[in-house]
Amino acid sequence: MLEDIRNTSPDEYWETLRQRWGGLLSYRYIGRQFSSMNSSATDDTVTLRHDMRNASGGIMASVLSICSPGGGGPSDLEVVPNPVINSLQILDDARDVSRIAVVDAHALKVGSRMYFGRAKIVDADNPDRTIALIDGQGASIGDVPPGLQRFEDDPVEHIEDSADLPPLWQVFGGNRRDDGHWALSELRVELASPDAALHVGPQFVIHDTAGMDLAAELAGTDQLQAESFHTMFLARGKKGPFRVDGTASRSGIGSNRIGVQLTLHDEGNDDRAISAASMVLRIQGNRD
Repeated sequence: MLEDIRNTSPDEYWETLRQRWGGLLSYRYIGRQFSSMNSSATDDTVTLRHDMRNASGGIMASVLSICSPGGGGPSDLEVVPNPVINSLQILDDARDVSRIAVVDAHALKVGSRMYFGRAKIVDADNPDRTIALIDGQGASIGDVPPGLQRFEDDPVEHIEDSADLPPLWQVFGGNRRDDGHWALSELRVELASPDAALHVGPQFVIHDTAGMDLAAELAGTDQLQAESFHTMFLARGKKGPFRVDGTASRSGIGSNRIGVQLTLHDEGNDDRAISAASMVLRIQGNRD
């Protein structure tokens, strides 16, 4: 049974958070460092591997969202955060970009419990080239002991690109079931946020995967690129397995854009809806 960090004593809080943060798969596997959390994080860029790209060679929406969940706001050293909305707009598919960087990440407003943030993702080697814009909203669901300091660990795996890397959905415990639904396995520690709920990273990945799959089926091709990816977090995912329900639609015959709506359910907790996402994808090779 995973323990909610909000039940941890002040004396044990820092060490518990350090272990949870370092063990979290979302940032560790993607290679995203946060200087706000780790004093050893000297490079906030992310090197793009082929497993972070879709079938057409463009960047996956889920990778961009993991790199800057919520855009900006307090860190886990300041509050126990809980994302509410993550809105991603993709300007550039980054097919010839080797590294991305999150810049200008800042809070727009921080209230007593709610916070709003914004960030920009750019080509790390050409910062004038904007890849995506992110806006987000979150809530503080708990207070932390005062005076928490950054960690000295380096929680990033620094995975080298290679042809035999598995797809991200597989790494994050996803699968396509015999009933046709994409799903995540039962909750485990490396997929859980410190408050013992399913982290946003696996949710981004499985929504992205299911959405691309539904869009490809409707379009008759997997040569697609997400242009927007909007995610709302409805409730904490406590048990799993987690199933995605979704539908795809288009404005008319011959349209080069596909819209997808998705909902992730916690089957182990009365099938509760825990997040919802919508995507707009363009069929590559078609331009309005």
